[in-house]
Amino acid sequence: MVRQNLGRSTRSIYLVLACLSLALHLLLAFFCLSILQTVCVPPTSSSYSIPRTDTQQRQSISHSSSAVSSSHNLPSTSHNEEQHKLNVNTLHRKAKDSISDATEREKKLIGVGKEIQKVKGHSKLEALFKHPLYNLPRPELQDNDWLLRVKTNDSSDRGSEEEESEDANDDDSQWQSASEEEEEEDYDKITLTSDVETHPPWLRFHLGITRWELYNRKDPNLAQLTHYLATQRVLGAVQKTGGTQLKLLMSFPNYGKALLKPMRQSRDAETDANLFYFSDFERHNAEIAAFHLDRLLGFNRIPPVVGRLINVTSEIREITTEKRLSRTFFTSPVGNVCFYGQCEYYCSSEHPVCGQPHALEVSLAAMLPDLSIARRRSWRSPWRRSYSRSKLAKWEKDPAYCDTVKQTPPYNHGNRLLGVIDMAVLDFIMSNMDRHHYETFDNFGNETFLLHLDNGRAFGRHSRDEPSILTPLKQCCRIRLSTLLRLRLLSLPGFRLSDVMRESLVQDPLAGVAPLLSEPHIYALDRRLETVLQAVQACQEHHTDVIYNDLEGYDQDMINSLTEETLK
Repeated sequence: MVRQNLGRSTRSIYLVLACLSLALHLLLAFFCLSILQTVCVPPTSSSYSIPRTDTQQRQSISHSSSAVSSSHNLPSTSHNEEQHKLNVNTLHRKAKDSISDATEREKKLIGVGKEIQKVKGHSKLEALFKHPLYNLPRPELQDNDWLLRVKTNDSSDRGSEEEESEDANDDDSQWQSASEEEEEEDYDKITLTSDVETHPPWLRFHLGITRWELYNRKDPNLAQLTHYLATQRVLGAVQKTGGTQLKLLMSFPNYGKALLKPMRQSRDAETDANLFYFSDFERHNAEIAAFHLDRLLGFNRIPPVVGRLINVTSEIREITTEKRLSRTFFTSPVGNVCFYGQCEYYCSSEHPVCGQPHALEVSLAAMLPDLSIARRRSWRSPWRRSYSRSKLAKWEKDPAYCDTVKQTPPYNHGNRLLGVIDMAVLDFIMSNMDRHHYETFDNFGNETFLLHLDNGRAFGRHSRDEPSILTPLKQCCRIRLSTLLRLRLLSLPGFRLSDVMRESLVQDPLAGVAPLLSEPHIYALDRRLETVLQAVQACQEHHTDVIYNDLEGYDQDMINSLTEETLK
């Protein structure tokens, strides 16, 4: 009986202990849960001293942005909501500062983060583009001065020219070539909305081309276009026909297209002095730098070009429909994805284009309007080289060769010869010996600018200048006044060409990887600019009609003032 009572007491004790243990576990679970909930509460501003990774910063910024957006639809009267908004703003500032600090560290490592010299509190680039020489009043454009024009609906109300212009913006419309033949096969089928801002950037670029320039530097669409090319999803990649080296035609949403040139050698690799001008690789960074230089010289004749890092596998190999391109892909012994395509030169397994292991630097140039709606004419340059290792061209043997050119159409009238000399100045400054042809838009006839296309062989050598590139200027001794004034301005310490070029190139996305041009190439710009000015001065010592005044329609007092300023 005693044992039976003792057994019952023991079981009761065990049962009580089991209940106590269960209760303790439940209390511990609730305690842990409360701690986890406390940790998930949005941190206060005092917690921002804890360093975060870039991924955490992006996630925080995204979360905070969505919180701010949703707060516009809800009343915010409580103190907690106000504190939360304050925390969000603080988060944005801290994240931005942290990203900025990381960017500065990266720039110091790659040599881009040099202090940009300032002029009166502004950068030299800003000061240059604010200068009167870059803001001269433009002549009023007529209908035939636009490459492409908007065609309003026939049923729209047509009154004065001002009303017609408003109708073109207010009504749904189509755009077409301004040529006499009115070729309407492609673009007339594209119906546009009444809001110009809905047009894709490449289309707005095409609609902005005029008789006198490829784009307006002040057009905000220029930045949108380069951003579009640098960020939009790639839809297709095929090899572009023609040319001597590998080029790809890339397709983007909304029928956008761009010409891709891949990185073939490092930026610091200087062309071997024993190589001929036609035996070198084309450079992707030369295409980018040429666009920036052309803009700084005030020509605006090179289509917008931007650098981009692409994935060779997902953005070329997996989406191309071209067999002759896809079958040239292979994986290198070190695991890099490579390809070589098909072309006349450097398209073989011995000269592959390779990613690292998938990432590849490229230049992307905005395509011009299709030839079916805006035909272009290709002209053989009068100062074209012989492209022979032993023969010389006529201009290399005849000092009076320019006299022959002046008597030959289309150089015997108009300003075509001055356009060739502008092009020679650009080519000399960037050391491009490969200007065998140039193009013009057929619609504009002889009175128009020259397109400065295909600049991949520029910036090959910085240690040596090629004086023969300046032969058109030296033989003809003619130059536009506007060109000369801008060149003189860029030679002044306050607007030094090397400084504004360095500052301009930093804006390209690939500048975050490494400087687009090495410092020796940058400094060579000033040296070559001085050589151009010396050539003009030498011409003036022997000729009286060296400067062609293309600024006659402007205020002469202002022009005289600008001339005196650039001669300081």
